[in-house]
Amino acid sequence: MIENIPYIKNTDSNNFFLLAGPCVVESEKNVFQIAEKIIEITNKLQIPFVFKASYRKANRSRLDSFTGIGDIKALKILGKVRDQLKVPIVTDIHTEEEAFVAAEYVDILQIPAFLCRQTNLLVAAAKTGKVVNIKKGQFLAPASMKFAADKVLEAGNKNVMITDRGTMFGYQDMIIDYRGIPEMKEFGHPVILDITHSLQQPNQSSGVTGGKPELIETVARAGIAVGADGIFIETHPDPANAKSDGANMLNLNYLESLLNNLVEIRKTINNL
Repeated sequence: MIENIPYIKNTDSNNFFLLAGPCVVESEKNVFQIAEKIIEITNKLQIPFVFKASYRKANRSRLDSFTGIGDIKALKILGKVRDQLKVPIVTDIHTEEEAFVAAEYVDILQIPAFLCRQTNLLVAAAKTGKVVNIKKGQFLAPASMKFAADKVLEAGNKNVMITDRGTMFGYQDMIIDYRGIPEMKEFGHPVILDITHSLQQPNQSSGVTGGKPELIETVARAGIAVGADGIFIETHPDPANAKSDGANMLNLNYLESLLNNLVEIRKTINNL
């Protein structure tokens, strides 16, 4: 399925694939800077790459949190990245109406974890004909994701991916149950591990989500070792000043070293 995504490259490398980019579209300059750097790295390492950025952040802790620069303005920027850099795009959607609007600009529609059980949203995404990436709810067992994926299939769309983004552990922490990756692969869809969101520390008293970015490589290495088909990483040239999720994002300067290490692990796994 991955090889059928428009503009996808390096699909014959037997590597994992990568969904990566900033949490949200902050500006055209920022988005192009990040996309161009990741394209350079992934072409060098022969990693199939999909650029990720949300055009709007609908799930925010506080009313004054940054949500976006405007839906259509941000979607047009993503479309421009797609057309000029020849790279596939994934973005989040939140309502049925958004599915058809966003589908004009991107290749993969992503269902946020908190919305993964919303039947009408899944069906609307399916009916666009785009690839649908469903994030596993922090409150769901891996086995339950079969039913979310089946909603897309039964709506006439076989292009489904599933992303694990951790499970709630108490009120303010996330854990990753790596048993869920091979379990969800049994459904017959590509399975992705969302590295950076799995390291969030939500529900902080400040109203700003925390995180543990120092564990990004640890989590990513384990994900590749247990057979994740793809990984998801939010990255930014200046995470401390990013407008969303800066506490758990990877500094863009560290991305190449991380991916190089993961490629070596993948080679070892392939040779077993």
